[in-house]
Amino acid sequence: MAATRVIASASHAISGTGLSRVPLMGKPQSLSFSLKNNRLLTQKRRLFSCSAIYNPQIQTQEDGQLETLDYRVFFLDNSGKKISPWHDIPLHLGDGVFNFIAEIPKESSAKMEVATDELFTPIKQDTKKGKLRYYPYNINWNYGLLPQTWEDPSFANADVDGAFGDNDPVDVVEIGDRQAKIGEVLKVKPLAALAMIDEGELDWKIIAISLDDPRASLVNDVDDVEKHFPGTLTAIREWFRDYKIPDGKPANNFGLGNKPANKDFALKVITETNESWAKLVKRSIPAGELSLV
Repeated sequence: MAATRVIASASHAISGTGLSRVPLMGKPQSLSFSLKNNRLLTQKRRLFSCSAIYNPQIQTQEDGQLETLDYRVFFLDNSGKKISPWHDIPLHLGDGVFNFIAEIPKESSAKMEVATDELFTPIKQDTKKGKLRYYPYNINWNYGLLPQTWEDPSFANADVDGAFGDNDPVDVVEIGDRQAKIGEVLKVKPLAALAMIDEGELDWKIIAISLDDPRASLVNDVDDVEKHFPGTLTAIREWFRDYKIPDGKPANNFGLGNKPANKDFALKVITETNESWAKLVKRSIPAGELSLV
């Protein structure tokens, strides 16, 4: 059975039947109640609330059963129309703040990802040889993507020994304390960047923190992460370096001297990959099997 997950803001907690309506960009509006929402409950659709201080006016609809090949999380606008989390949710929110879409909640191991080759690019569980993929151990941070970014596989990055992009949106490792939900959209600020090389492809990892985290005001650059989240940057690098080893593959490598770059460099990566995405959706660059819808 499909299930619709509605994400609400903390200032308008859901108490059974109400849904919070928040615009794609702007301040939360008032909580609304409707007979339609009651019907959703009687149809046994599941409603979830979360404590994030920011959420766009979107809903996520779960189709199929979690941890099956058919499972998909679709994104809907306030009219119920499907939208793409990759293409239709804005990247920039101003003042160095960006939208982050959670794919994999912290302390979980199912390898969820936006299906870049499917219409409306829903979130699904990755597969290999027809079988669902799992990390060999839990990931310790919320993991997801920056919308409207793309790592161009035809672009040789001079900053990282000419490595080519991995043909995906830019990945984000969100280090806040709260576990996000699949498909949740959070306001984040970038703090650092790791240049991971995965089987020869450049796979950026932007280190960021949700603005609703209690320590968000304390961290504004890479050195602050080490001060207020000691050991976290090393732990992230080692996790992504080693996670394929249990499957018999070699460790991943990192460019930029094997060190995390600072916030300014992370912002540079975001700008460049946003420009690459713009060329992609304008069809200035061949899309191949990627969905632009």
